[in-house]
Amino acid sequence: MRVVVDLNRCQAYAQCCYAAPERFVLQGDEILAYDPAPPAAERAAIDRAVQACPVRAIRVEHDASAERAA
Repeated sequence: MRVVVDLNRCQAYAQCCYAAPERFVLQGDEILAYDPAPPAAERAAIDRAVQACPVRAIRVEHDASAERAA
């Protein structure tokens, strides 16, 4: 799983930070820091963050070959 945030679209509403505080953190007023390769065990929290983003700046990319092997 790979997390991608469109930082041009992100408006720093921080809803992802509430949904997955271990993976998304606002630094200062507008800088979003995030883990682009979170562990698979965090998938539910990441999915909540994707859904919580009001501007849909977050997406998750899945490696099909890795998912078939799992």
